[in-house]
Amino acid sequence: MKQYKLSNNYYELVSDDNCFSLDAIEDYFTDYFENFDYVFGDFSGDKVRLKGFYESNNKLVKKYNDIQFLNVYKNEYCNLGAKTFLLKKVQKK
Repeated sequence: MKQYKLSNNYYELVSDDNCFSLDAIEDYFTDYFENFDYVFGDFSGDKVRLKGFYESNNKLVKKYNDIQFLNVYKNEYCNLGAKTFLLKKVQKK
């Protein structure tokens, strides 16, 4: 699986609605996302929105950023039919 370097971490593309573009998210990806196990993105118009999620067993997890909450997040906070992608952190620098 192809890995992408964002900030100080490497990520694998876990799911993609044929919308992932490294160039499109690099400007939005800040060090805020470095601690999350997953980074979810959805496109609203031509802009990407990013949200961080943790594995369920991560000591920093809360209900709203638990990866098991992803489908609820998609249904409640993303536009119907929005293109989405999910990155999973695989290696720290």
